[in-house]
Amino acid sequence: MSSIQGKVAVITGAASGIGKEIAFELSRAGALIAVADINLDGAQAVADGIVQAGGRAMGVAMDVTDEAAVDAGIASVVAELGAVDILVSNAGIQIVNPIENYAFADWKKMLAIHLDGAFLTTRAALPHMYRDDGHGNSRGGVVIYMGSVHSHEASKLKSAYVTAKHGLLGLARVLAKEGGSRGVRSHVVCPGFVRTPLVDQQIPEQSLELGISEEEVVKNVMLGQTVDGIFTTVEDVAKTVRFLAEFPSAALTGQSVVVSHGWYMQ
Repeated sequence: MSSIQGKVAVITGAASGIGKEIAFELSRAGALIAVADINLDGAQAVADGIVQAGGRAMGVAMDVTDEAAVDAGIASVVAELGAVDILVSNAGIQIVNPIENYAFADWKKMLAIHLDGAFLTTRAALPHMYRDDGHGNSRGGVVIYMGSVHSHEASKLKSAYVTAKHGLLGLARVLAKEGGSRGVRSHVVCPGFVRTPLVDQQIPEQSLELGISEEEVVKNVMLGQTVDGIFTTVEDVAKTVRFLAEFPSAALTGQSVVVSHGWYMQ
């Protein structure tokens, strides 16, 4: 039996892509799933799919940049499922542009979704992880942030994204220090390029900005530094999240785990 059997997992940005696969993977491990997304219809569709597959899940409307919406969303999860044991802060977008052309509004939007969202969801979830377990100890839990190889490396056109993904490392490490004595662990999962709609959107954008073909963007920019020329998959990322959620102790906390076919090695 998985160590997260019966645990409650909140996954943000889970109506599609990586977040959706994480939701299904943690459900297969026996977790109760809160599918949180700004798109409630999409979140509910994923939750319905999990239920049809034999799991237990709920859809939650959540704009991770809105403090009140995050607090209300986490409260609704606790009211329905009884706890928050696992938080996967996955919500994210991409906007590419050279720094001199990067709109300040886009910069603020990127940092709000990636960093403010990670902070707000963490702050809302922690009281439920810190609460007494009935034996004088904290319940504990795990918080996993969706970083990127760009948490460690830079790429052209991605100033806001790289800045935000670097910032998640700091948040995770502080949480590991603060939460350790309360049974809370934290990590950053750092995928390489995953072939999702978010990445597909970048291919023509980078082709235009860099003045190269779309094929060259894929071969040289996205996969050129991998060891095998293969995209990281949503399944690769989801299985890594599950491994970290199931890990039994704080022997592994505050870590950055890169899943990138060798795109970045640490």
